[in-house]
Amino acid sequence: MSSKLIVGLGNPGSEYHKTRHNAGEDFVDIAAKKYRVEMRKENKFSSYHASFTKYDKKVHLIKPDYYMNESGIAVCKIIDYLDIDIQNTLVIHDELDLPFGEIKYKVSGGHGGHNGLRNIIDHLNGNSSFKRLRIGIGHPGKDKDVTSYVLGKASEKERELLETNMENCLNSLDLFIEDKWQEAMLNLHTKKGLET
Repeated sequence: MSSKLIVGLGNPGSEYHKTRHNAGEDFVDIAAKKYRVEMRKENKFSSYHASFTKYDKKVHLIKPDYYMNESGIAVCKIIDYLDIDIQNTLVIHDELDLPFGEIKYKVSGGHGGHNGLRNIIDHLNGNSSFKRLRIGIGHPGKDKDVTSYVLGKASEKERELLETNMENCLNSLDLFIEDKWQEAMLNLHTKKGLET
């Protein structure tokens, strides 16, 4: 049975809960509810972890229990321990360069200045062939405002939009698990009612 890894990036601790930078973690929490699994602290992975079987695949959900800029430690631990193919790994993260609420898949590429992606690529010895799900959080407009913006919380209206759009993405996640990557991208990018 082959395995899939779905990683939601964020910062640990209640002070970062539901901040814009934790959009990846939030998505994994929504996915865990869909698949009816409970995220539990798994010390050997330095992460919160849950697993389930779908389409004859063992699927692992993780939220690294490290700060964003050390995410690669946990990701490499679970990839090595479970011998998961890098190309069967999906990393979910916030994206400043997408309008708020817009969600898109991407295959491989650089880190684009994202500290979590940078650290994962570094720990994978430069291998960036994992897949990504980019969750748009918009840009504050000025680079000097980025840190406070990503570590801040969205308005209630924005938060409602973001969570609705995340839930609308879950069907495409099924397609990723089923090895239907092109269909997953098409399903997500053409979905009606996905507000941006």
